[in-house]
Parts: sequence; structure tokens; C-alpha cells
Amino acid sequence: MQASEPTELYFDHAATTPVRDEVLAEMLPHFAATFGNPSSVHRSGQAARRVLEESRERVAAALGAHPREVLFTSGATEADNQAVFGAAALNSGGLVVSATEHPAVLEAARRLAAHGRRVDYVQPDQHGALSEERFRLALEAQAGAGGTALVAAMYVNNETGVLTQPAALAQLAHEYGALFLCDAVQALGVEVVNFAESGADLLTVSAHKVYGPKGAGALLMRRGLELPPLLAGGHQERGYRPGTHAVPAIAGLAAAATLAAAEQPAERSRLAGVQRALEQAALPIPGVSLNGAGANRSVRHSNLAVEGVDGETLLMLLDEAGVQVSAGSACAAGSLDPSHVLLAMGLTREQAKASVRFSYGHATDEAAAASAVAVLAGAVGRARAAVAL
Repeated sequence: MQASEPTELYFDHAATTPVRDEVLAEMLPHFAATFGNPSSVHRSGQAARRVLEESRERVAAALGAHPREVLFTSGATEADNQAVFGAAALNSGGLVVSATEHPAVLEAARRLAAHGRRVDYVQPDQHGALSEERFRLALEAQAGAGGTALVAAMYVNNETGVLTQPAALAQLAHEYGALFLCDAVQALGVEVVNFAESGADLLTVSAHKVYGPKGAGALLMRRGLELPPLLAGGHQERGYRPGTHAVPAIAGLAAAATLAAAEQPAERSRLAGVQRALEQAALPIPGVSLNGAGANRSVRHSNLAVEGVDGETLLMLLDEAGVQVSAGSACAAGSLDPSHVLLAMGLTREQAKASVRFSYGHATDEAAAASAVAVLAGAVGRARAAVAL
């Protein structure tokens, strides 16, 4: 008798999400019926241009922005890079960046540091929380050495879910004459994302984190601010982002962002219940604790530290049993590097590598959380037994 396949429980929505049917339905016509190049002046091109500009208006409405503040990109990585490099090109001052940023921001900052730009990394406390005081100290240190060009801090941390309120940090950055970048990729759909109210000068989002297509994102740039383009080429996006527009993906981003903003209050409340159910069931497992437990967190993530296991073994056991989660960052060879976020919080390399992230979305409910924890408990026991051999 052939063994049955395990039921798949997907708990990796912070990594990516499936495209919603409603989003796909809006995208499909633009692969064929509205296939024109939006930069062309003929009727096919102008039909595509209308879709492009309507999408811009929809993204702006969903994110509390003016349409001219919305620049379409290939995703948040490109948008973050354009924000960091563009701000550095406008101002010779330093950068103040949280040590728990996404690599799209951190690696861009490190590249600037390698070319002589001062970069100060703001460390979190042991819970992953970032304090205004630590940002102020870094800004004060740079004030006497040429000032600060950019302050960067993400809204919701992609590994722990720890919240950082952008408005307060934006105000602080502006006190020192710096621009403020908010990576809001993990916030969209669960927290209120309003560009005008955030005070940010630059804000980034990605479609595939909110049930839209991969390959589409946006950089929101405050009116009056003019960043130099990251890419060289044509005059698309008013010259800020050259390259032929991916109209189907942009339409998908607009549809996904509209739905995410409209459903945010109800989805946040629902996910809070899922998060609570999973954590209340998981934390009684001996040797399991919650990374970021003492910080204000959003509702999409639960990052669990598991004592006495090899993280890679635990991940494989969970996957074999049908529970898909993540840990650290996968390198090209498929092995796991310890999370830079957890290391910044003070975890050892062994503790960081033995931590797993559960992240929630439309496919998860409280029953799925209970099933996942039952699998986790068994997998932890087997992983510990493997270490003892």
C-alpha cells in the first residue's frame, strides 16, 4: 500500500504568497488584448498607457499617496536600492540604518561604506525593538562629521515581525536634515500603510507579498524630491525608472494593493487569532521560546527558537511532514546562514540557526496552526534525537 502524501501546511507567507484569483483575472487581458508598449503613441500603446496610469492611481489610493509619488519598479529590492543610492547621490552625508533591515537596504549601505561613505548601524535590544534614542545617538554622532543623508528603518521586520513606527523616526530624521526610508513590504495588508501620514520621504512595497505577481513593486517618493535614476535608459516613469513597463504585473500590483488595503482591518484581526493560537500551543513544548517576545510585534510572524536541535534538520523534518516554514537565509548551496536579525538581537549562531519562522496569510487559520504545532512537537523530538546520536 502506497503511503499517502502529507497535507501541505504553508507557513511561509513572509517569503511569498500565491497570486489571488481576482488579481490574476485583472492581469490576464494585458498579456494579449492590451499588449501594447505604454510608451508608444498609437492606439495599442495608449490603451496600455491608460492601464498603467489607472494602476498608478489605484496604488496611490491604497497607500495614501499622490499618483505622482508612485514609481513602478521590478520589486522592493530595486526600490530599496534606488532609495539608498539615490539619497546618497543627493547628499554627501552618512547613513543611519537599522541593523535588522532587509539585505536590500543593508547590502546597498555596505557597498556605499566600501567606497568611503560613513554608515552607522543601529542595534536593536534583545527583543528586536529599535529605540528612537539609539537613532538619535547615531544622528548626533554624524552631525559633527558632515551630517546624515538617509535614515532607514523597516515598518515590520521580515523575520520577527517586530514593529517600528515610521512617523516618529521620520520626524527624528528630518530634525537632522536627513531623508527617511521606510521599507513597508511586510506591513502592507496587516498594518495601516499611509504614505502621507507616515512622514516618510521614501517607502517601498512589493506585490508578491500580498497575493500579487513576482516582479512588480513600487517606490513611493515624496513630491518635490528628485532622486537620480538607478538605471540608465529611457524616459519611463518620468526618467526615474527607465525600461519598458511590465503592464500585466503592474496591473496585478494595483489589484493586490487595493485588496490588501481594503481587507487590512479584518485580516489583521483574523491573523492575530492565528498567531495567538500557534504561539499558545507551541511555547509549552520544552525548550521552545519566542524571539521578539518582549517587543511590540505585528501579527504575521512567529519566530520560534528551539533548544537542542540542528535547524536544518528541523526544517527538513517539518517539510517532510508537510509544514513549510523558513529559517535564516538560504544560500546558493542550500545550507542555512544564521539570521542577521537574530544575531543582532544577541542570539548565538547556534541559537539563530535553530530558530524557525512561521508566517501567516490567507491559507492559514487556527485549525492549521494547531496541526502545524502537532507536527512541530514531533519534529523537535526527532531532531533532538538526531543530535544525540
